[in-house]
Amino acid sequence: MQQNERIVTYDEFLKGKEVKAPLRGMDDVPSLGNHLFPHQLDTVDFLLRAGRGAAFLDTGMGKTAVELEYGRVVVEETNRPVLMLAPLAVGKQHKREAERFGVDGKVIRDPSEMDGARIYITNYERIHLFDRESFSGLILDESIVVKSFTGKTSRALIEFGENMQWKLAATATPAPNDHMELGQHSQFVGAMTSSEMLSRWFIADQTEMGRYRLKRHGIKPFWSWVASWARCVGKPSDLGYSDDGFDLPPLEIIKHVVETDMTQGADGMLFRIPDCSATSIHKEKRITSGVRADKIAELVNAEPDEDWMIWVETDYDADSIMARLPEAVEVRGTMTPEMKEERLDAFTRGEIRVLVSKPSIAGFGLNWQHCARTAFVGLSFSYEMFYQAIRRFWRFGQKRPVMCHIALAETETAIWNTIQRKKEDHERMKVEMFEAMRREVITKTVKNAYEGQMIAKLPAWLN
Repeated sequence: MQQNERIVTYDEFLKGKEVKAPLRGMDDVPSLGNHLFPHQLDTVDFLLRAGRGAAFLDTGMGKTAVELEYGRVVVEETNRPVLMLAPLAVGKQHKREAERFGVDGKVIRDPSEMDGARIYITNYERIHLFDRESFSGLILDESIVVKSFTGKTSRALIEFGENMQWKLAATATPAPNDHMELGQHSQFVGAMTSSEMLSRWFIADQTEMGRYRLKRHGIKPFWSWVASWARCVGKPSDLGYSDDGFDLPPLEIIKHVVETDMTQGADGMLFRIPDCSATSIHKEKRITSGVRADKIAELVNAEPDEDWMIWVETDYDADSIMARLPEAVEVRGTMTPEMKEERLDAFTRGEIRVLVSKPSIAGFGLNWQHCARTAFVGLSFSYEMFYQAIRRFWRFGQKRPVMCHIALAETETAIWNTIQRKKEDHERMKVEMFEAMRREVITKTVKNAYEGQMIAKLPAWLN
């Protein structure tokens, strides 16, 4: 051994094998807002030290507060603006939150409204209007939009934030049964490309049609790596804090199976025999749209003093329910962004009692704890949309039990069975994700000094 060489311990050898995202942020984080809960303070502190990172905080855990505080500190550190992108109508909600927390934020539609260093909030649809060189940082609210890198918006976000020191992707827990979503977030924040992540820790399971799953020996290293650039929080105890005050109210999901004329559209047979093909499902939904809408309208009319959010999957379902509830207000995809935003915000403020829309339009980002009644005129096979739509109401901060009604024709049970299977997969994987994150975060921040209790004894033959 050379004179200047140092013996490497086994612990150091193992540590050198760990894959970690580099810290690109602050060495010394300034004082943070006293309005934050401990798990939020922990998350903001971590993100500011990381510089580029993700906040996977479940609904109602204070994701907006984390985003705004991160943006506030970055603005003060750089003396330059930070751009915060959000879904339609959510920007105004964030503006109200900023005012409540004493954070300087402004909702704008184009660069002409910028007037200094602060957080500027705008819709995703307007990103093409802004110059990336004008901002020191980028915050993606409801960053699920990066899920598909083949989309136009996703590519624009990647290019806009490229080489920025300060980037935050924030969403409720990403689909735990879709590890690709974690890879795509990693690629956005610059921790690792999605393809490298897959090749390092995953294997294509041919028994599951090539679906990627974690290699058994890669589980702990994978989550250790995720913990180096993200915080996943389902409840405060996931980061070692008390869950007091973060209990969810009861949620009751009530399925209404409605009868339908099985001879209609039977094409010469005694009755219809629908299958699970897209063509057959849509045909069945068109036939049963009226009876499903009848049931939901009956429920809404039975509680005239309650606010209601009614979810539809198709325009013909929207037409059916609107014909039966003339007092309802609809938000449809063909409307202008301004009209959509105005109506969604009006429901948020309690100015609309019954709102009708699709989960793809209004199912993300909005906080509707003022409403405890929601209904689905029908379902798609997407559990993610179903979950997100319910979580607009069933979230921390909701004071009442949430009643969720679902109208299904007796011929649509295949959709319900698929949703239930995906729900079980989601809950199981969600538990695994939070347990793994808790293990990686807490065990690396709590260190106990070793105090030996055993007295070494020499063997008899040495005496």
